Amino acid sequence: MSASSETEVLVVGAGPGGYVAAVRAGQLGLDVTLVDADALGGTCLNYGCIPSKALLSAAETVHDAGHRESMGIYADPYVDWDELLEWQSGVVSTLTDGVAHLCRDVGVELVTGRARFVADHEAVVAAPDGTERTLAFERAVIATGSRPVEPGAFPFDDDAVLTSRDVFSLSDIPGRLLVVGAGYIGLELATLFSKLGTRVTVVELEGGVLPGWDGVLRRTIRDHLESLGVEFAFGERATACTPTAGGVQVTTESEDGAETRREADRVAVAVGRRPVTDTVDVDAMGIELTERGFVDVDEQCRTSREHVFAVGDVAGEPMLAHKASAEGVVAAETIAGREVSMSDRHVPAVVFTDPEVATVGLSEAEARQSGHDPVVGRMAFSNNGRALSAGQPDGFVRVVVDEQSEAVLGAQVVGRHASELVGELAVALDARLTARDVGGTIHAHPTLSEAVLEACEDAIDEAIHVP
Repeated sequence: MSASSETEVLVVGAGPGGYVAAVRAGQLGLDVTLVDADALGGTCLNYGCIPSKALLSAAETVHDAGHRESMGIYADPYVDWDELLEWQSGVVSTLTDGVAHLCRDVGVELVTGRARFVADHEAVVAAPDGTERTLAFERAVIATGSRPVEPGAFPFDDDAVLTSRDVFSLSDIPGRLLVVGAGYIGLELATLFSKLGTRVTVVELEGGVLPGWDGVLRRTIRDHLESLGVEFAFGERATACTPTAGGVQVTTESEDGAETRREADRVAVAVGRRPVTDTVDVDAMGIELTERGFVDVDEQCRTSREHVFAVGDVAGEPMLAHKASAEGVVAAETIAGREVSMSDRHVPAVVFTDPEVATVGLSEAEARQSGHDPVVGRMAFSNNGRALSAGQPDGFVRVVVDEQSEAVLGAQVVGRHASELVGELAVALDARLTARDVGGTIHAHPTLSEAVLEACEDAIDEAIHVP
């Protein structure tokens, strides 16, 4: 059985890029249909950002409660894993219900099914019951996201092999966990389970954590994870996974060919993600892809076909939910005839380890390579009253400033609430503020945000509280 209908804007994928594009287009008075085969909110809300941060927050509470002897607090917390997962599921449900309300409030039609393009302005939506619906559209937004890279030696249909998605449905907390990959997903998993008492080993082919990141940030994260008991095996490629009576055995190989076998209860694979373009059949539209398989887009998120847009992970790195949402707004407003662009917008990146690490804009080395003469201002949380009074003195704020113009070029934050502090610095970059502008703004006391003020003042040699 097949039916047909029409819409002005078809959005394929209801993740943070797709649903934001749909809602914004609806706000602008467009007739919008949002199609997704899975849950509203996509991977981020259902299997990634939100559930992982919920569990990380719980693990942080557990760890803090059990390690506050310096404050005179002694506790031995007990974790009921089933109840914890139930609470986490409730957080997710609240947010997915909220997405549905947002869409309906602006008239977005929600369709459950898998959409694929069959012509320039036509798609077929296959519903879960097998029925199909032909949908004619004027404009389309592809927001199909990404999926985990599946190494051949670690098939995802093996019960002992976990993706980041599988973590949120584990029957219990593993006693031993081996993580393949020391990128941000692997490190967040290592942080979560080490705080819950799991013996964690991270295997990484490169020579350190977070390949490509600033050296000081990488060393800081590694040192803190090791203090939590996480073991690292760098320069090793995971080559085999063999079931054992007690769990799984993972074989790794170093550059010189030496093999090592490690035992674990479970192995979590976090070696990257790849864009999902096959389900929507971009070939039927003649849409061009990059060499890495992403949909090629311009600054308005328009593909090689003028009436088709792409946002989020499928449109290229960085694969971050907030970047996807920003692109969703740009695509919707461009469709509505507004002059907007992703050009010159700064996308912060955060790793929710302990401590958190956040960056935005240029590092000192990148600033110098770009032709600037950079100076760096720093403020350690060990000199910040709020950090000390909260028992969280680890970390720092570091800002990169152009010496001549005093413009803020970039920043790096390490600390318990780095993810919150980096927002002010992103505003400074997008608004083209100077270090003097930020340093001259009165910040509440005592707060962690004062470290941002002090770092900016340090860059212009006017800091009061930087030793």
